[in-house]
Amino acid sequence: MTPRERDHVAGLCATLAGLNIETDRGYLLESGLGVVARREGYGSIAELVRSVRDRGDQRLVWEVVEALAPAHTAFFRDPEVFAALGEHLEAAAARGAVRVWSAACGSGQEIYSIAMLLEERGVDGVELFASDLSQRSVEKARVGLYSQFEVQQGLSARRLVRHFANVEDEFLLDPEIRRQVKWRRLNLLDVAPGVGTFDVILCRHLLGSLLPPAGERVMAHLTAALRPGGQLVLGAGEAPPTSLGLVPVAGAPGRFEIPERVRAAA
Repeated sequence: MTPRERDHVAGLCATLAGLNIETDRGYLLESGLGVVARREGYGSIAELVRSVRDRGDQRLVWEVVEALAPAHTAFFRDPEVFAALGEHLEAAAARGAVRVWSAACGSGQEIYSIAMLLEERGVDGVELFASDLSQRSVEKARVGLYSQFEVQQGLSARRLVRHFANVEDEFLLDPEIRRQVKWRRLNLLDVAPGVGTFDVILCRHLLGSLLPPAGERVMAHLTAALRPGGQLVLGAGEAPPTSLGLVPVAGAPGRFEIPERVRAAA
């Protein structure tokens, strides 16, 4: 790819999704765009980029942007976070209905980890919602079919046997677990109409991939979707802008909430 082609693609990603694409790491751009070029029948990445630039086909534009969005996820990533979250959700569900949103869910491992945890603890009354920028990721997540490499990332042998069926060389998640999750394609830069409010929102390991203004905008949208007493769960080393008024939850790594005095004043 030429510098001009890289800049054009990076500009699209920044404008449409707030993504911070490092144009000096051309191999990452070419890896993601090569898949799109082959899938769409283009002879080269350069041909794909010219088509995106000249035709203005929004479907193709989003194929490019979504291909470069962060996608790495794993089951029970950061196990201590899930252990603490499981206890929190069990206690919250004992008091009433609970809603959980996994934002930027990738191919679904995070929200399915929560669903498995709740099933193992015998917790009912928790509504699970998940979204991602990539429609292809959402579709894969909804199906719940994972490779051996994917299930080896974070799943114990006990959980693999309990929750998955072996389908040739892949592993299909129990349909009872899959049915617990509602899915939607969402761009977190936008206010999501009709989503409602949540007791827990997870948006982990995304902020580092966003330009600072986009990260602030995303965090503001997610904070606005928290119910009174709700918590925002971020990745290790991530923190929301101080202007949002969120503070760390004592003894809960990566979790933030609005202090009681601030909620009362609001």
